[in-house]
Parts: sequence; structure tokens; C-alpha cells
Amino acid sequence: MIPPLPDAKPPVFRSTVHGTVFGDRASHVRELEQGDRLILIPDPPMEEDPAVWVHMAGGDPVGHLPPEVNAWLAPWLQRGGAATATAVRVRGDDVPSWKRLVIEVHCLQANAA
Repeated sequence: MIPPLPDAKPPVFRSTVHGTVFGDRASHVRELEQGDRLILIPDPPMEEDPAVWVHMAGGDPVGHLPPEVNAWLAPWLQRGGAATATAVRVRGDDVPSWKRLVIEVHCLQANAA
């Protein structure tokens, strides 16, 4: 069963994706297009400050959500929450890395399961 969202947290929101320039992530971001589906994966529960990682549909990582989102979304996902994500804005190397990819996140709600 999907747990309820934390108080005052939106079931649908947009977020930038951080860490897109490390390793092969920048090349993966360049492959994305608006409307592409993405996968959200939280760190394991033993992490002190767990992050939510954003992956391409094929599994390649492209970055992680910002700390203020990770703080509530990662624990919720670890407790059995479920969310989907879609790329809504993909920009090139001419903008700061943390502004290159904006996603829309849809959290499944307990009563929708």
C-alpha cells in the first residue's frame, strides 16, 4: 500500500535535476527530449542524507533531485511511495548544469492505488 504523502507536499511538482555534469551524465542529458519518461530511484535506507536519483528509461543515471526535495521524497519512496517523472525542459551546455533538465514528478496517492 502506498503511504500518504508528507503534510503540505504536492502530489505533482516540477524540479531541476542536479549533478548532470559528472561522469557520462551530460551525454545522457543531451539524448533526452521533452516528454521522455524517467525513472526515480531513492538511495538505500541506510544513507544519512538519501537522494532521489533520476535515470533514463534505459537505466542510465542523469542526476539527482535537489536537497530540499530529497529531504521528503526519498524517505517517502523508501517507505513504499511511488512516483513517475517526465522531462519537461531539456537545455544544452549554454545554461548552468543545474538548469539543463527540468522534470515533472507525479506521486501516486494512497487513495489512487
